[in-house]
Amino acid sequence: MKRIITISREFGSGGRSVGKLVAEKLGYRFYDRELVNKVAERSGFSPEFIEESGEYASARSSLLFALATASQYSADGLSMHDRLYIEQTKIIEELAAEGDCVIVGRCADYILRDWKDCLHVFIHADMDSRAKRIVERYGECDQSPEKRLTEKDQKRKVYYKNYTGRNWGQAQNYDICLNSGVLGVEACAELIVQACK
Repeated sequence: MKRIITISREFGSGGRSVGKLVAEKLGYRFYDRELVNKVAERSGFSPEFIEESGEYASARSSLLFALATASQYSADGLSMHDRLYIEQTKIIEELAAEGDCVIVGRCADYILRDWKDCLHVFIHADMDSRAKRIVERYGECDQSPEKRLTEKDQKRKVYYKNYTGRNWGQAQNYDICLNSGVLGVEACAELIVQACK
């Protein structure tokens, strides 16, 4: 039985919902916004800053992200993004050490890559399914849903590549990749539960 499940996901794919359902079915602790709050308590950063900066680059390309963070370096040679990543890493490892949990996002798949009792999952979906989901969840805004999705995913890719050296969403990084647009949230959750046993 796998004791720790990491859920990485495309924006709007329902990965958080899948993770929460898996945690409920298995009786595991669930960490998504709860993780944000733990990092905020320990780091002194606001939950809003962590929500946006703890898994998204502040730019859409690696070069622009490097340039944007270069001006933020302190005497210890770390940018605030670096300090935030280090704090998140410590907390994710502590939560995993406690066992029986589902952790959504924040490079947890990479941070826990060498842990034997982990199952690493990536949730994705087609653009139409994701666009419909974010409009239902977050409402309309000035940007088209497709543009919002593309920007969020691009910033996640840059952040992930910067801190892991790996390509976000690449199947080889995960044990299971599931298409929630085809399978639905409930079926994705059930498949993950079965894979854990």
